[in-house]
Amino acid sequence: MKWLSFILLLLIAGMQHPLWVGKASWVKVMQVEQELAAARDNNVLLQNRNNKLEAEVSDLKQGFEAIEEHARSDLGMIKEGEILFQIVRNTQSNLSQSNSAQ
Repeated sequence: MKWLSFILLLLIAGMQHPLWVGKASWVKVMQVEQELAAARDNNVLLQNRNNKLEAEVSDLKQGFEAIEEHARSDLGMIKEGEILFQIVRNTQSNLSQSNSAQ
């Protein structure tokens, strides 16, 4: 009877071995689930970025206002007959240096 219970115990332990240590163990399944959740979050961020880029490309293909806006902000271009006023603000350190010089 002792041998039979010992053999049954070994069989049960042998059957549970893959569950705890094998390729599809609980620990590995939980790690894969965490990686999957991180990948889904990353995909959502990338999809949002792609949607914004798609809208920008569509806007650039269809309208001149977006092209003009990019030229003005990125390249500093102005229209013919326009006058550009650039306001330069002094930083706090520049103000303290000018006050100490006086």
